[in-house]
Amino acid sequence: MRQFLFKGLAAVSGLILIGIGAALLFAPHSFAASNGIVLDGGPNQLSEVRAPGGLLLVGGVIVLAGGFRQHLLKISLGVASLIYGSYGLSRLWSMVSDGLPSATLTQAAVLELILGAFSLAALLILHRNPNGVTQR
Repeated sequence: MRQFLFKGLAAVSGLILIGIGAALLFAPHSFAASNGIVLDGGPNQLSEVRAPGGLLLVGGVIVLAGGFRQHLLKISLGVASLIYGSYGLSRLWSMVSDGLPSATLTQAAVLELILGAFSLAALLILHRNPNGVTQR
């Protein structure tokens, strides 16, 4: 049962990353506008927006793969915990340094921190008990 939950976490986390990565990479203006951000459309700014989009897209594929391939599950959860954890903690730092962003971006930070924490917890559980067998 635990393996099923962990694979589900990987699949959902991967799909979210793929969606956000694809939006940043292929439709940066629309994605930014959904968060109240206006991009000026210059090549420098778009390069800085699209590059993390590509990373999130590829990371999402790796995370999603763990939802379907048992031998990739630990890698998947590790990548998810790194991506979501670093984004969530970076947003927290921004809130302390720059003030609160929009409600949408604050909600994104909460979701990122939750998914990062769950992914890390699942990874640690798998590391401690790789076969998923409950020991009593």
